[in-house]
Amino acid sequence: MQQNQQGFTLIELMVVLAIIGILASVAIPSYYDYLARTQVNRVVSELGVYRTAYETTLTNNEAINNANLGYVPSSLTTGTTATEIGTTNPDNSGHLQVTMGGNAQSELAGLVVRFERSAAGQWACIIDTSAASGWQASYRPAACSVI
Repeated sequence: MQQNQQGFTLIELMVVLAIIGILASVAIPSYYDYLARTQVNRVVSELGVYRTAYETTLTNNEAINNANLGYVPSSLTTGTTATEIGTTNPDNSGHLQVTMGGNAQSELAGLVVRFERSAAGQWACIIDTSAASGWQASYRPAACSVI
């Protein structure tokens, strides 16, 4: 009587594990890049929301402060309600600014996201990467310039 073998050989299992290892070595760095890009975009979007409140507050001749802007700190930034995010100048130019930290990826810690307002009311997104040690150009949102 002949007995049939069932199961996988050691070589087959080793080949499968090698393939899984190769896939993981490609997928994990891609995932972290995607996560960092997503976090930068989220902070830019969250800060951008306050531009409307800034304009309304400026039009009503009120002080530009967190209370008037309705600022709620993000989990991806180092800000608190005690840290003012907006400033204005006598010519009505100014900016909104936050610094990434908190629950953000470690390579994004220290990244400054700023919306600058000209005296004419034009807004520009600026990203200051000088304090972010792991910044990569691929993290930059399309609408922002990097300094």
